[in-house]
Amino acid sequence: MKTIGQGHASGKIILMGEHAVVYGEPAIAFPFSGTGITTTVHFHHGNESWIESSFYHGPLAKAPHSMKNVTVLLWQLIRQFAISKPFYVTIESTVPAERGMGSSAAVAVSITRAFFDWLELPSNQEDILLFVNQAEKVAHGNPSGIDAATISGTEPLLYQKGLDFQPFQLNMDAFLVVADTGHKGQTRKAVKDVATLMETSRLETGGRIRQLGQLTKQAQQAISLNQPDVLGACMNRAQIHLQALGTSNYALDHLIETAIANHALGAKLTGGGRGGCMIALAENEERGRRLQQILLDAGARDTWIEGLGVYAHV
Repeated sequence: MKTIGQGHASGKIILMGEHAVVYGEPAIAFPFSGTGITTTVHFHHGNESWIESSFYHGPLAKAPHSMKNVTVLLWQLIRQFAISKPFYVTIESTVPAERGMGSSAAVAVSITRAFFDWLELPSNQEDILLFVNQAEKVAHGNPSGIDAATISGTEPLLYQKGLDFQPFQLNMDAFLVVADTGHKGQTRKAVKDVATLMETSRLETGGRIRQLGQLTKQAQQAISLNQPDVLGACMNRAQIHLQALGTSNYALDHLIETAIANHALGAKLTGGGRGGCMIALAENEERGRRLQQILLDAGARDTWIEGLGVYAHV
């Protein structure tokens, strides 16, 4: 056993296909290293195990219900590896919570990796997911698994209900800018309202859902062929459908329109919508950095940037 174990996990971004994925259409997600969570673990000299994080600092046994996904995971690790002495876990995060960037899955991946490192146990993605998926069930009830699979891996994934995750490589000379509106996303409400639309306006809503699926497939092809302009156009068209489904809001629309007005190749919401984050495609790093500042000036709480070339993910 090492003196200190450490584990890291990135956030994640849904590039295309949110909401449509609920109805059997494909979605694309990928690890986003612009944000991340680092966990360290070591033996604690006190009488009980402790957690230190921005949400809570205190004994594991007294952690609040809002951290149940974390505490369930820690007790699971204790039982699985027969850890008999108290430990001290420190969680440091730059992944904003409730913004559609996979914060719950990221914290679970980072904690699990930290324990495997501490105990000097070899691990692969399958080993990590055995623990992470349990924590995600606590956090989300019946998760699709795309957050856990994306964050525990290194490649983008194409996900479609009933099919295996399909990893593929990023191959694009462009940069993705992510901006936080500063408002919590309302995924459950948005999903419920889209379901209502499917009941009350099935023909139109179903058509938009299918269009979002087609745009996701076109986006994947654009990525493989290194066609940033085509990907940007897919993003713009997807946003039109997402707006029509009622999943956007003023804060998202404002930042998206600002990005387009300042030479973004494309821009759209990411995740459940009704708050949370938007994404914009920039043709190079210089324009991406400039776009970050423009979005901050326009009211974004925070921004991040990441290259979409293979070199950025090796």
